[in-house]
Amino acid sequence: MDGGVPGVADGEAEAVLGALRRGEPALWRRPGPARLEADRAPLDGGEAADAQDRFTRFAPALARLFPADGWDGQVRSALSPAPDGWDLWLKGDHALPIAGSVKARGGVYEVLCHVESLAGAAGVWAPGEPMLRLLEPAAVAALSRHWLAVASTGNLGFAVGVAARAFGLRAEVHMSREAKAWKKARLRAIGVEVVEHAGDYGLAVARARERAKTEGAYFVDDEASRRLFVGYAAAAAELAGQLRERRLEIGPKRPLVVWLPCGVGGAPGGIAAGLKRIYGADVRVVFVEPVASACVLAALAVGGGRPVSVYDLGLGNDTLADGLAVASASPLALDAIGRNIDAVAAVSDAAMLRWIARAWREAGLRLEPSAAAALAAAELTRARAPDLVPEGAVQVAWLTGGSLLPDDEFERLLAQAHALPPA
Repeated sequence: MDGGVPGVADGEAEAVLGALRRGEPALWRRPGPARLEADRAPLDGGEAADAQDRFTRFAPALARLFPADGWDGQVRSALSPAPDGWDLWLKGDHALPIAGSVKARGGVYEVLCHVESLAGAAGVWAPGEPMLRLLEPAAVAALSRHWLAVASTGNLGFAVGVAARAFGLRAEVHMSREAKAWKKARLRAIGVEVVEHAGDYGLAVARARERAKTEGAYFVDDEASRRLFVGYAAAAAELAGQLRERRLEIGPKRPLVVWLPCGVGGAPGGIAAGLKRIYGADVRVVFVEPVASACVLAALAVGGGRPVSVYDLGLGNDTLADGLAVASASPLALDAIGRNIDAVAAVSDAAMLRWIARAWREAGLRLEPSAAAALAAAELTRARAPDLVPEGAVQVAWLTGGSLLPDDEFERLLAQAHALPPA
C-alpha cells in the first residue's frame, strides 16, 4: 500500500483512542473528501456484472438445494421501511437464504466460482449448460473428490461450509474462540469438519491457510479474496434497483447514507465499493465496529490506511458481536476502498443489546449483535455528526445476520438487554 489514505491529526486520533480504551463509543470522520481515483478503481464493472450473472445462472440449482416456500434461488434480500421514529430503511441480509447473514453473498459466491471451475475441469459441465447439471450424480462424484478450507469467527465459515457441502465438496472450517457453539453444531450435522481454535480470528486464519497449503486444499481467504469482495459488491446493484423501484433518486441534494457492520472488512468493503461505483460522492458509507474491535477505525485514524492490531492500541477484541470480533483489518479491503470510507462508528455492546431488544419489540426482527450494530451506529452518527446525515438523505442500515439464531441464544440476548441499566 502507498500510505495515501489520510488519517487524522495526532490529537484527534488520541481522543478517539482514549474513548475506545475507556469502552466508550467513538466516531472517526474522514478529514477530507473521499478520493475516487480512476487508476485505483476499487471494482471493475465487468467483475460486478459477472457476479450478478453467476448468481442468476446458479439460481435454479440453489433453489433445488435449499428449498424454501416462494424462493427462486436468487441470493437477495428485502429493503424495508423501519418502524416510525427510526427514520431509515432496513436492508434485510439477516434473512438471506442459505446462511441467514451477509456472508451468503461473498461466501456462497466464492463457492459457486470454485464449483464452476472444478466442474469444467472435470468435464461434467461446460459453459452454456444449465447449472442443474452440477446436481447430477457424475458431477457430484467429481466434486466430492475436492475439499476446501476457511477460517471464520462464525458466519463466513457457516456460509461456506453449508454451500460447499450442498454441492458435494468436503469442507474444513476453522473457528476462532468467538464462534458460537450452535454454528459449529449445525456445520458438524451436515458433515463439515470443524476445527476449533483457542485463539482469535487471526490465529484461525493462519492455521487454516497453512493447513490448506500443506494439504493442497482450496483456501477461502477472508483477508485477501477478490472473489469474496466481488460477491459482496453485487449487493450494490441490488440496493440501487430497490431504491429506483421506490422512486428514491440519489443525488447531491439527496445523498444515500449506509451503515455497514464490519469485521475484517471484506463484506462492507465490497458493498461500499459497489455503491461508490454507482453513486460516487453521492453515497456516504459508514463502517460499523464494536468498541473493542475497531480495527478499520484504527487503520484509518492511526495507521494511515495500513492494518493496525487493536491489541497494540490497548483494546481487547472482546465483544458480543462474534461476527465483528477481528483484531486487524483486511489489507485488500483497505487498499480497495479505504480512501473512500466516509466514517467509522465504534459502538458499545450495550448499545447493540438495546437495539436487539428494540428491533424485536417494535419490528419483530431477530438480530445478532453484529446486525444491531448498524442501528446503534445510525443513532450515534446522527447525534455526533448530523451534517453527515442531512435532512432528506436516504438512510439504510444493513442488517447482516440473525434470522437463524436458535431460540435459546436469542432469548439470552434479550435477557442481557433487559438487565442493562437505563441508557
